[in-house]
Amino acid sequence: MSDDRIVPVTMPKWGLSMRLGKITDWIVAEGDEVSAGDDLADIETDKIAGTLEAGAGGTVRRIIARVGEDVPVSGTIALLAPADVSDGDLDAAVEQARAVIEAGVADDGSAEPVVETAEADGRQIRYARAGQDGDAVLLIHGYGGDRNSWLFLQEPLAAGRRVYALDLPGHGTSTKDVGDGSVDLLADAVLAVLDAIEPSGTSVHLVGHSLGGAVAAAVAARDPGRVRSLTLIAPAGFGAEINAGYLRGFAEAQTRRELKPVVAQLFADENLVTRQLVDDLLAYKRLDGVDAALRALLGTLLVADADAQRIDTTTAIAALGDAVPVTVIWGSADRIIPAAQADLVKGAVRRHLIDGAGHMPQMERPAQVQSAIEAAIAEST
Repeated sequence: MSDDRIVPVTMPKWGLSMRLGKITDWIVAEGDEVSAGDDLADIETDKIAGTLEAGAGGTVRRIIARVGEDVPVSGTIALLAPADVSDGDLDAAVEQARAVIEAGVADDGSAEPVVETAEADGRQIRYARAGQDGDAVLLIHGYGGDRNSWLFLQEPLAAGRRVYALDLPGHGTSTKDVGDGSVDLLADAVLAVLDAIEPSGTSVHLVGHSLGGAVAAAVAARDPGRVRSLTLIAPAGFGAEINAGYLRGFAEAQTRRELKPVVAQLFADENLVTRQLVDDLLAYKRLDGVDAALRALLGTLLVADADAQRIDTTTAIAALGDAVPVTVIWGSADRIIPAAQADLVKGAVRRHLIDGAGHMPQMERPAQVQSAIEAAIAEST
C-alpha cells in the first residue's frame, strides 16, 4: 500500500486448518469510527461462527469483502485510514485486495495441520502445534471438547511462541479409553505431551478450560517445576454448584434436536451454535468408545446421585503456594459453572471477569482471553 497510514483489516485464521471465511454481516459501515476491540463483522467458517474485533482504531474508509463472499485467510476485507488519505491510494489498495479475494486459495492441501502423538500408559494422545519458536504454551480443553475449542486462540497466541492444543483421552482423535476417568489419569496424558514437546524438562505455560482447568491444576501441583504459569478458564473444582443437567444432557443426547439446546447453554450468544458445530459433536459422540468415555468422566465431574461437583481443585492450588503464578478467567454469564466461584480460588490469583461471555469465553471473547493469557505469560518471566 502506497500510504502506510492505511491499515488493512484481514480475514483472521481461526483454527490451524482454516483457509476461507465468509462475512455474514458487517456491523460497521464506511465512515464509522472504531476503536481497538470494537466488533467489525460476523464471520462464518466451516467449523464455527464468530465476531471479528478491530485490532486497531481508525476510520472505516473502505469495506471490500461482500456479505456471503468467501475470503482467503489473511485477505484484506476492509481498510482503516485517516480522512486525509487520498481516494486514489485507497482505490489502489482495494484493487489489490479484490484480486486476492477473487483468486481464492490453491487446492494444495497445505492447510492441514501437522498432528503429532504422545503415548501415556498405552493411550495415544494427539496434539497439534502452531508457531515455531519461543516459549511453549499447552492448551487443555474441557468435557466433550477437543483441540478445536481453541480455534480462535491458538494461532493468535503463536506469535513468537509454540502453542500446542491436545485432545484429552476420550476426546477428538485421541484414544477413547479413559480408564477410571480420574483427573490423575488425564493429568498423566498431559504430562506425556509435555515430555514430547519439551523433552529437556523445560517449563511451559498451561491453559486449561473447565475440566481441563482442573487437569491443568493437577499437573502443576504434581510437578510445579514443569509449569511457568497456570491460566484457568471457568475451571471445575472450586465450588459445589454446577449445571449437572448440561453434563448429563450432553452425555445422553443422540440427535441434533436433543444436542443443540444442550450445547447452547455453553454460550451467552446462542447464535454461535451453528449447524456444523452440532453436526461435528454428533459425529464425535457416535464414535466407538465415546459413550463409555463420557459416562466415566461424568462420574469424575459429579457426585453420584447429586447435582454437585465432585472434583476438588482447591487442594491442588493450595499445594502450589507461590510456586506457579495463577490466573483465573470467567465469563460473567456462565451457565455451567457460576462465575462467583472465581472468588473461591485462594491465594495471590489474578482474576478476569469477562462481561457478556458464557462458559466458552475463549470463543465468545477471544481477544480479551488472549490478552489475559499473554499478561499471565509476561508476569511469569
